[in-house]
Amino acid sequence: MRTILALVLSAAFTHAAWAQPADWRKQWNDTLVAAKKEGKVVVVGSPDPVMRNDLIPKFTKQFGIQVEYLTGSSSALAGRIQTERQSGIYSIDVYLSGAGTTVSTLYPQKMLDPLKPLLIHPDVADPKKWKRDGGATFMDPDGQYIMMLFSTVNDTLFINTDFVKPEELKSVQDLINPKWKGKIASQDPRLGGSGANTAVAFYVGLGPEYIKKLYVDQQPVYSRDRRQLTDWLARGTYPICLTCRADDIKPLLKDGFKLVDVFELDGIMSRVNSAPLLMAYANKAPHPNAAKVFINWFAGKDALETYSREYEAVTLRTDVDESFLDPRMIPKPGIKYPDDTDFEWVLKGRNETADKVRDLLK
Repeated sequence: MRTILALVLSAAFTHAAWAQPADWRKQWNDTLVAAKKEGKVVVVGSPDPVMRNDLIPKFTKQFGIQVEYLTGSSSALAGRIQTERQSGIYSIDVYLSGAGTTVSTLYPQKMLDPLKPLLIHPDVADPKKWKRDGGATFMDPDGQYIMMLFSTVNDTLFINTDFVKPEELKSVQDLINPKWKGKIASQDPRLGGSGANTAVAFYVGLGPEYIKKLYVDQQPVYSRDRRQLTDWLARGTYPICLTCRADDIKPLLKDGFKLVDVFELDGIMSRVNSAPLLMAYANKAPHPNAAKVFINWFAGKDALETYSREYEAVTLRTDVDESFLDPRMIPKPGIKYPDDTDFEWVLKGRNETADKVRDLLK
């Protein structure tokens, strides 16, 4: 009898936790009216063709609200916004930025207001729309400010199979085979970004001696230009690429280049990440109602599925079509992956490990 009662109470609590205000529709409609009076929403993001050419036009057509979309380096934009705020200028409504800037600058500098209370539309407020227990996922310690929209298993590297056979790269030890000396390309691990993140993953999984063997003995070539890296891979100039991206590779596959995405190497565990972006709500937002509409819309099925298709990233929604994704990208239930989006790891652990890598590679 007690077990049955506990189950009933648990179900009631779950429903109560999910239940929206009975007047959610009125609240939503009132927000829409106020948002249209504000006229626009100011969003910070990456220089992103799918946002400019697809999503922003759809949003404006649907709601009649203009989007002022500011792009550039996340760290540079954050610095500019900090300077504005010191002068009492508050110009930003929504941030669509990476984990580093969001966790290391926006959150600790108190540049954010809670986003979770803004999720009022059933399309995002219903926990059943999200893969993780409790509904939408927030990575900050308060569980309110930094919303995760994606969780994707990282690939490890790309190879050109005209020059490197898949069976030749089954293990992390194969990667340091002298046969591949001078055949590997990467973004520079001594700098920030994916070059450093990849090196950090190898350091955590395999230790400092492996870093020396891979990044010193193998004499990899570095480039900051993503296009150059994929061009080298396609031509076979450097047929192993540690930091090429699936969205850059996609057009080359259509052109017939034999490029293969390697997700698993024996000896190191795959990691998950929140790329391409996290979402956060600026405090003292100048267009709070338009921001609320944008946040509810962007976290919805249509917008995230569009993003998922373009960037081959796995959303945290339960209703997004994933048939077009490489199944290796989708986290498997029951597996505890090392998480590149863990808050403390992003805030301290990743940077501290990146410093160790830089010290090794001076």
